[in-house]
Amino acid sequence: MGRLLDALLGRTKPVRPDLDQLFAVPSAAITLQAGAGFTPTGLGSVCFASVEGGAFTRIREEVRALLDADTERGDGPSAIPVEFSQDSYGYTWLLSRQAPDDVAGLVNDLHAVNTALQDGGFGPQLLCSLVAFHGTGATPARPLALVYLYKRGTFYPFAPVPGAREKRDNALELQLRGLLENDLRLEKDLSRWFPVWGAPGLAV
Repeated sequence: MGRLLDALLGRTKPVRPDLDQLFAVPSAAITLQAGAGFTPTGLGSVCFASVEGGAFTRIREEVRALLDADTERGDGPSAIPVEFSQDSYGYTWLLSRQAPDDVAGLVNDLHAVNTALQDGGFGPQLLCSLVAFHGTGATPARPLALVYLYKRGTFYPFAPVPGAREKRDNALELQLRGLLENDLRLEKDLSRWFPVWGAPGLAV
């Protein structure tokens, strides 16, 4: 994750963020299920660099209130639709939960979080978002994430190997790149396919 911060917060010229790219994920989910046997888990998360101070605390409260309001309207499955956590690198993660078959609702949550942080002046702290899947059929229990790079406006598949410490299935990731090329704006630079080990919602 350290390389992720270096690459996305100042050492590259960022592309203008295009959050609407997230709305292509439901179509990609259908492709993943039909072509590779991966189904959504209903979990998704947003990663951003933590910033101290009252302004950031206010944004966190506004994000929670925004998504809690969706639940009160009956759009979410639980009374606590979002969870905040911090990883060992100091990054903050927001985990959102929806029904596994409601990929559109999950994407709406992730889009709302990104937009709230961006509009609050915290765009430079946004790193990535991910939507989690798991394998069925020929690929049971295999975790998978579609990772959206905020500064790049692109996606890539991340496929950690179950039971292996920080090992990923590069062959599967490349296979899925070919499968998803008509659904998502994929990141062409493979050196930017950063691992997101231990990301909330991506069980290994």
